[in-house]
Amino acid sequence: MSSSDEPDEHLTYHDPDGPAVIVDPYSSGALYAPAFTAAGVPVVAVLSSPRPPEVYAPTYRPQDFPEIIVVTDDPGPAVARLRELRPRCILPGCESGVELADVLTPLVVPEQANVPHLAAARRHKGEMAAAVRAAGLPVIAQLCTADPDEVDRWLRADGLTGRDLVVKPPKSAGTDSVVRVPGDGWRAAFTALLGRPNRLGILNDRVLVQEHVTGTEYVVDTFSHDGTHTVADVCRYRKVDNGGHMAVYESMDWLPPDAPETGEVVAYARGVLDAVGMRFGAAHVEIMRVPDGCRLIEVAARPHGGGHPRFCRVATGDSQVDRAVRHLTGGTVPSSYPLRRHVRVVFLISRVTGIVTNAEVLDGVHDIPGLFHASINIRNGDRLGVTRDLFGSLDLGFAVLAHEDPTVVEASYRRVRQLEGGLRIRPVVPDDDRRPEVAHR
Repeated sequence: MSSSDEPDEHLTYHDPDGPAVIVDPYSSGALYAPAFTAAGVPVVAVLSSPRPPEVYAPTYRPQDFPEIIVVTDDPGPAVARLRELRPRCILPGCESGVELADVLTPLVVPEQANVPHLAAARRHKGEMAAAVRAAGLPVIAQLCTADPDEVDRWLRADGLTGRDLVVKPPKSAGTDSVVRVPGDGWRAAFTALLGRPNRLGILNDRVLVQEHVTGTEYVVDTFSHDGTHTVADVCRYRKVDNGGHMAVYESMDWLPPDAPETGEVVAYARGVLDAVGMRFGAAHVEIMRVPDGCRLIEVAARPHGGGHPRFCRVATGDSQVDRAVRHLTGGTVPSSYPLRRHVRVVFLISRVTGIVTNAEVLDGVHDIPGLFHASINIRNGDRLGVTRDLFGSLDLGFAVLAHEDPTVVEASYRRVRQLEGGLRIRPVVPDDDRRPEVAHR
């Protein structure tokens, strides 16, 4: 990019009546277009590659956008066109669009830009932990490197030799490629990830090695404007080990804003957002709550994925997407949220590799009390692998339960698991190219 395209803090192409620009409008980012359109705001798509990553392709709706701009290696032409359009905002739709949105926003609508020199901390798991630590917040002990000998020295220096560890890519998404290993098994997992592409097609040029900690996991979903972080919801995750695979999503519950732990995790999340330079847009902060406080798992500068905003509307009457649209059309955004219904997402899990022979047993999910939404993607004859990550869970399916009475939600949850347990799967030998030792986060 030429010097004339460098950011100028006194120069803006922002028009409060202009279009909304969505970078990589996939996953939950696909919900921006209908929400802005319903509010009378035109939308434009910017793509970071000619085609979406395979894991996001089913959610892409090009028909929602009268104009689509594809960015190649040089963002200059896209910047020139966006300046002509004079957009009201530039928002990343999903993880693959975060970095490009951070490049474009300072050049077109700098008043909405997140802190430029902290851009890496909003995308790279090693950099974000370093920024949070530098801000004085506690984090999980970790090292990001391409050198296994450096890991060995770090483990000895920090007294972690022989301890359980977590190994994962620094720029993945959807619980992709995380493995928990005993202290003496980290080298194999490290080597298996280094130099290989993750689920977003990004080469793992380094690997993140962390101390393994246990606790309860939460996510805080936010929308920020002018550096003020409003909270759209707080959810509690339940994850399970599935064979050799850790961090497989089992369920997710929306919490009331006055739950005993909510204040602590929200305060920590707001500190994290300040630390990584988040000033405008949707984000979600994943946090492990351990006996002596909160620890960052990761922060993402985009909406919570998997269609989460649709289900948040049922729980709270609002969402990150709706808050963005409301703020950008002159409305007000509250600092917190109410809990109107108890909502739980139940993720289907495959515990064996085999062929499905009675998928019709899952038809009973549609008759469960309190069912708001069901996405069941299992058919007779399908070959299932062991569920390893969130992408795998979404491929199988999930049920969203919602009711004013939490006992109804709990009973319906148990019924989903009962139906899932009735699936008959004829075992088969796993493919030779599977990597059962590598789990996903």
